Amino acid sequence: MDNNTLSFVVYLINVCADKWNMAPSSVYMKLKETDCIEHYLVPFYDILHTLGSAYMAEDIRGYLEQRGVII
Repeated sequence: MDNNTLSFVVYLINVCADKWNMAPSSVYMKLKETDCIEHYLVPFYDILHTLGSAYMAEDIRGYLEQRGVII
């Protein structure tokens, strides 16, 4: 993972934490448990980083919910 992708993932963790009223560490654990970072955010960084942060937070919520994690 390069620096741009890492920065993007950290940024999204914080965006989701703010939107969902959760600690960033809790958001990170949910993303890690569902392989969201490795199988979604990193591989599709080129497309995802062009989208708005509010949209991405909802998209990530959908990804988690499809895998049984309720936010």
